[in-house]
Amino acid sequence: MRDFYSVLGVRRNAGADEIKSAWRNKAKSVHPDHNQDDPEASHRFAEIGRAYEILKDPEKRNRYDRQRERAENRMREQTILQQRQAAREAAERAKEAKENAERILAELQRAEAERAKAERQSQAAQGQAQPQPQAQPQPQAKAKPAGKTGSESPEDVVARIFGDSPEATAAAESLRREDQTTKPEEENGGTFGPASLRPIELITALVRRLRGGQPAPETAPDMLADAQVSIVDLFNRSPVTVTLPDGRDVRVNLDDGLKDGDIIRLKGQGLKIQGMQRGDVAVTIRVQKTEKFRTEGYDIHTVLPITLEDAVLGCETSVETPTGSVQVTIPPWSGSDQVIRIDELGLVDTEGKRGVLAVELRVLLWEKPDDKVTDLMRLMRHGLVL
Repeated sequence: MRDFYSVLGVRRNAGADEIKSAWRNKAKSVHPDHNQDDPEASHRFAEIGRAYEILKDPEKRNRYDRQRERAENRMREQTILQQRQAAREAAERAKEAKENAERILAELQRAEAERAKAERQSQAAQGQAQPQPQAQPQPQAKAKPAGKTGSESPEDVVARIFGDSPEATAAAESLRREDQTTKPEEENGGTFGPASLRPIELITALVRRLRGGQPAPETAPDMLADAQVSIVDLFNRSPVTVTLPDGRDVRVNLDDGLKDGDIIRLKGQGLKIQGMQRGDVAVTIRVQKTEKFRTEGYDIHTVLPITLEDAVLGCETSVETPTGSVQVTIPPWSGSDQVIRIDELGLVDTEGKRGVLAVELRVLLWEKPDDKVTDLMRLMRHGLVL
């Protein structure tokens, strides 16, 4: 779904004046008459026009916001399902690798036992043979370890346990370099096989190079939810109850500084996945829009209908707020595009300051036509007729 807010370059909580100003600036910059060498100028100009057509109308904008919110919720659900599937696959791979490593370790332990047995037999045979004084000393043949390990290189052991990944190959190459540096010592009396490390030492060194120690368990993905709150709830900081996708109910505290779209994280109350650390719950604040009030950031917007004579002459009147009524002065010659801002009547921000109450004026005509007003308007349009 196309993001009309991004097309105009405004925030999702932008007011009507900000949207109108952004549309004018964008329309001037991409107008086809000013970009005749750009074949995409007409397309971008039309797209900006469609975005403004939707966002300037409160009803169309609300409908668009709801559709976009549903689309984002579907995307979040798909992401959670993909993350769960990836976590299950990772757990299965880890289980398979663990079983494989245990099997290979058992093989290496058996080979180590056979090698130790061969060494003991060789030492016993050498002790029984008594050398003659007249005989020339003969060099002793080196004993070779028995078992499968004697014919396996570090690369073979790594490949059997961890596969042919680049990390495993690099670890095996490191072991081979260590083996080459210790071979002269083996030739002078050592009895180890081609891998200079014993099997258990080989596994320990390999795991240390591949993992760098025991890693912390991976954290499960966040569980997402929305909290529908009213403006009065934010004023009173009343806790709300949110139902999670798995059916659980959690209590969410509303502190100062919250506005529509903010996210509250509930640590360690999210998904439970075997082999993973429990995730968080990410609760998005959704401030309910009513017929009288809506929020834009920390500001509260309301609409005040006024008659034609009050718009022309000005007046003193009262306007309703979420916490009661206040007096407001309507200046003479006030039109429907005028906004009166009353300080310290909005929501509380993160610094403890309050936003404004933005009163949007709407000039209304009488329910029934008035002859005097009709004659006056006709006189203003056509002039005095004698």
